[in-house]
Amino acid sequence: MRGVSGDLVLRGDVRTLDPARPRAAGVTLRGGTIVALHDAAADGALRLPDGAVVLPGFSDAHAHLLSWASSLRELPLHEVGDRAQLLRLVAEAAARRPRWLRGFGFSVEAWPAGERELTRAELDAVAPDTPVALLAHDWHSLWVNSAALALAREPLDVPGGVVERDADGRPTGVLREAAAWAFRDRVSSPSRDELRDALRAALDRVARAGVVAVHDKDGMLGSVDVVRELRAEAELPFRVWHSLPAAAPSLAGADYLKAYMDGTLGSRTARLIGGGGVEVTSRDAFAALIERGARAGLPIAVHAIGDQAVRDALDAFELTAPVWRPLGLRQRIEHAQCVHPDDLPRFATLGVTASIQPAMAVTDRAVAERLWPERIERAYAYAALRDAGARLAGGSDAPVEPLAPLDGIRCAVLRTRGEREPWRSEQALDLETALRAWTVVPAWLEGRERERGMLAAGLAADLVVLDRDPALDLAGARVIGTIARGRWTYRDF
Repeated sequence: MRGVSGDLVLRGDVRTLDPARPRAAGVTLRGGTIVALHDAAADGALRLPDGAVVLPGFSDAHAHLLSWASSLRELPLHEVGDRAQLLRLVAEAAARRPRWLRGFGFSVEAWPAGERELTRAELDAVAPDTPVALLAHDWHSLWVNSAALALAREPLDVPGGVVERDADGRPTGVLREAAAWAFRDRVSSPSRDELRDALRAALDRVARAGVVAVHDKDGMLGSVDVVRELRAEAELPFRVWHSLPAAAPSLAGADYLKAYMDGTLGSRTARLIGGGGVEVTSRDAFAALIERGARAGLPIAVHAIGDQAVRDALDAFELTAPVWRPLGLRQRIEHAQCVHPDDLPRFATLGVTASIQPAMAVTDRAVAERLWPERIERAYAYAALRDAGARLAGGSDAPVEPLAPLDGIRCAVLRTRGEREPWRSEQALDLETALRAWTVVPAWLEGRERERGMLAAGLAADLVVLDRDPALDLAGARVIGTIARGRWTYRDF
């Protein structure tokens, strides 16, 4: 409740994640700042529900805000189990004659083995006149029909991209990596107004997830400007730390840069030691991007999934360390899904953070076992990274996985969802490490560890309230309240 001074005073079990004072019995917030922690119940305090726990508000260290919000309005394909089901859904949606038919979330690797080859002819048969663009679950493959291809005004082939073609050299309708992103950006992406409206409609979902900050990866879609427009309308219920593509002509508005070394597991484009995958950016080209960022005073986050891509990224960071390290830039590798044992200690040695998405380990388990059987011991090896001294940041890669930190934390600690047996439980993280990955470490990556990420007097009043102690029942815990900058953005008690 608000006291006479306007303070917001909470009474309950407060877990600060501050080693100097791990727990408190209450907290007082004033003007967006924590002004005091209490060892006993404070007068006039709002008593939280029995068993509730207060934690620092969650940060999602890897999310595509505009893509995620837009995907909520697209044809949902996550639960599609085979080609026939997908085509039925497309036919039904096309019958409504939309200007564009966009879908997201299909995964051919989860389909029967004989159904994994895709062609535009199949989409043409059920949607001959409506442009169709279906983005795969991993966001690295795009399946389009002839009506969509006819709208392209520029070549489909781009560096770092794959355009699948038939025996006659004609595009089959499947674009991968940079070719998929270029087509989406140039041809099939929603308009700026559509993106802004979608994000506006999704803001409440972010608050309900306990999120107070997002490290955004949608700079190429104009996220900086869209978020600025929404801030002009009203205060956003969370902070946004913006990336821009590392090769962008202008870096104005960037908090950090984003680059890609390779593709993904599901699209079979992750670069692997011994061969295989797609090289989106070479080691030397990435080193040049690191140096460009350093000249602008900006750190860089690089997508690297395969073990060769991770090694090349680490090599580039090591090669350029004399340039960026004196500036105190906090560099990071996104995903690090497959890391050779020899490269594990290099994260700590170089001071490069592993920005991980543990929900992917649960979602991808069957595909990883099938496509990476010879290197499964080094796949999604989060405990091995922790034990080697790597700093871990946690994210979702939404819309690839839900923008839901509790889901990611559960997957990191339990290595499963629901009643299914844990997958490779020896790589589970302890709860403390997982919580810090969604709170303390993202703030550190921003250089704001003295401003937020923990609960202590003088830090930002960013909190999340869970209905129960996650140490006792992580699987059942849910968010019942979110406070950002000292204000309730979500409350359900």
